[in-house]
Amino acid sequence: MKRHALALLLLLAVPAGGAAPAFAQGNEAGDGIGAWTKAGPVEARLVSAVRGTGDLTALPLGLELRLEPGWKTYWRSPGDAGFAPRLDWSRSGNLGEATLSYPAPHRFSVLGFETAGYDTAVLFPIQGAPATPGKPVDLALTAELLVCSEICVPQTLDLALALPAGPADPSEVANDVARAQALVPKGPNGLLRIDSVQGKGSSLEVEATAADGFVTPDLFVETDPALTFSAPKAVFSDNDRHVRLTLTVTDPQPGLDLAGRAMTLTLVDGDKAVEAPVTASAGSAAPTPGSVGLAAMLGVALLGGLILNLMPCVLPVLSLKLMSVVKHGGRAPAAVRAGFLASAAGILTSFLLMASALVGIKAAGGAVGWGIQFQQPLFLVFMVVLVTLFSANLWGLFEVPLPRALADRLGGDGLAGPFATGMFATLLATPCSAPFLGTAVGFALSKGPVEVYAIFATLGVGLALPYLAVAAWPRVAGWLPKPGRWMATLKTVLGFALMLTAVWLLSVLTAQIGEVAAATVGLLMAALVLALWVGRSARGAARTAGPALAGVLAVAAFAMPAAVGPSAGAAPVVSDSKARWVPFVESTIRDHVAAGRTVFVDVTADWCITCQANKKLVLNRGEVAERLEDKGVVAMRADWTRPDATIAKFLSDHGRYGIPFNIVYGPGAPDGIALPELLSDGAVLEALGKAAGKSS
Repeated sequence: MKRHALALLLLLAVPAGGAAPAFAQGNEAGDGIGAWTKAGPVEARLVSAVRGTGDLTALPLGLELRLEPGWKTYWRSPGDAGFAPRLDWSRSGNLGEATLSYPAPHRFSVLGFETAGYDTAVLFPIQGAPATPGKPVDLALTAELLVCSEICVPQTLDLALALPAGPADPSEVANDVARAQALVPKGPNGLLRIDSVQGKGSSLEVEATAADGFVTPDLFVETDPALTFSAPKAVFSDNDRHVRLTLTVTDPQPGLDLAGRAMTLTLVDGDKAVEAPVTASAGSAAPTPGSVGLAAMLGVALLGGLILNLMPCVLPVLSLKLMSVVKHGGRAPAAVRAGFLASAAGILTSFLLMASALVGIKAAGGAVGWGIQFQQPLFLVFMVVLVTLFSANLWGLFEVPLPRALADRLGGDGLAGPFATGMFATLLATPCSAPFLGTAVGFALSKGPVEVYAIFATLGVGLALPYLAVAAWPRVAGWLPKPGRWMATLKTVLGFALMLTAVWLLSVLTAQIGEVAAATVGLLMAALVLALWVGRSARGAARTAGPALAGVLAVAAFAMPAAVGPSAGAAPVVSDSKARWVPFVESTIRDHVAAGRTVFVDVTADWCITCQANKKLVLNRGEVAERLEDKGVVAMRADWTRPDATIAKFLSDHGRYGIPFNIVYGPGAPDGIALPELLSDGAVLEALGKAAGKSS
């Protein structure tokens, strides 16, 4: 009954006949700023970000209000009482339409009443459209506002602003209009994220995450038909980066259940805000990265690291793994155990080094993610040089002998080789995400350093489990054939297989620094192998000159990205699919969905092998390719081969920090249906059907 009681107070507070309208005096021609018009405790004016209409089809306008101290006006959904601004543009000339947007509101709690609105000052952005572009526009607005203090008084203001047909140069208030537009809550962003929404009778429980931590979070809920809610009760966790907000309907009807009800949520924290259309779920909310415990996520990480052994990502390192295994044939169990433990230690060390790098980048405010090192040209050159040297070593072109004392300490043939192999295999296995691995990495990178180190260490243990299993039962190696001449042939073959990895890395480098620069790196590597071969065959001083020249060529390869630049000549994204792939533009997804279309988003990169496998095996062939070709489907491709802050933000908004990532939007799934890392025809077709509002 609060709404009816306050409405009665409003009527009693209004003088008989209401407030008389106040009129604007106009503006100086061509300055884009209307005159202030005062009515009681509020004054208002129309403003424009441009001085003239030019040839614009959309005019950036604004309605600016100033209120006397202690007075407020209302948001589009005022709460327990009040009403939003009512605007009449009918007296305007050459104005086709005008759409008003609302900056994030403030909450006012008075005597148990909860309302939302603005005090002191507010500028409402307005998107105007001239009926005939290029002609003058005469704006004439009658605005009905309700302003309240201890009493509430409706006010009517008549405002005017003339925009001539001159150039659309910025006006003095252009920055103010742009700043007001930036304060209007929009869809997902990298600062705030709504994780889950759960309805329990007349109560609503919302889980949310803030990248930089919450300060004073507030939540406004809009439903149809309208319901009024209490102020939220907040429970913080994860150093204030996660919050659970609980609200209740203030005047519930008998039997009210919010589960399954569509609503719009506006989450506000200071100057940050996000708006999201959602449907409240029933029962227990689905676990999210912010709400799952560390112990449970460690189990997910262990499974993700183990599955990584079976992913396409490991194809480039199969030769290293195979060589590591066959070397132990016929060896004593103690030597077998030591070698496999060394490889496992190399894997674990690599994961801890990656965790340290990600913690440092995150602390410095940079974008973090799984496999993002493959976006850096210098890292790619480093990997090309390293792979080339591994191949040359397998071909017997060079060896790096250890000091005798160190070799004895490491155990016979030495453990440095298996350790280095484990580290190197890990680096080459990280350019894509495996099932469960993406969930674990997303959890870690949304938390603090402790969680990052714990999750990455567990991922390393998972990837090293096959090595640890052989170390636990070293007699398994006794089933392998004993080393002999056949190993020389095998090493030659595996060396060529590893060189194919270098070719793949060069193809990724092409997208970073262009074909000519990447080809030059390839030629330098060919010359490096030739120099090592000549040095190996030569005698005297020439034997030393070969490795020295190889070192110079390696340094020259590292200089190539700096000389050319990280994006010069970068190759455009080329699709071999039938589908009409369009570049990723997140802001257009909602428009496509509103128009009844289904949007399939594929976040991919040239360095992501699982991404390429998904394209070859699912997206580019069969019924899936035909569905993506349909006119009612928009196929969007987000290429993350090179660093892209927009794509990184899109991934983090969905709790992802690695790729592949595929998600489908549509009238039946406006919030999107995320697909698993490894795609299948059935999963994609089912998601497309659900998103379109059809059964698969």
